[in-house]
Amino acid sequence: MSEEVNNTEATEEAAPVQLSLADLAAVVQIIDVASKRGAFEGAELESVGGVRNRLGAFVDASQPAPEEASAEEADPEGREQPEDEA
Repeated sequence: MSEEVNNTEATEEAAPVQLSLADLAAVVQIIDVASKRGAFEGAELESVGGVRNRLGAFVDASQPAPEEASAEEADPEGREQPEDEA
């Protein structure tokens, strides 16, 4: 029976931890909702707000700029597109 437990632990350790920008953005939203619902006391708001601001800034800085994103969508290989003659 102890072998079974050890095998489960080895499998859990082998799986890499996955964390994406979407996960961090979700944490920011969760903090916003929790604070609106009064989940934090006044003394806690400063530290919770600081963490929320750092996470939000990281997510914002890690996302591609809108100009870069639209250019990549137009041509993923980075070639310039001819302008339409209208």
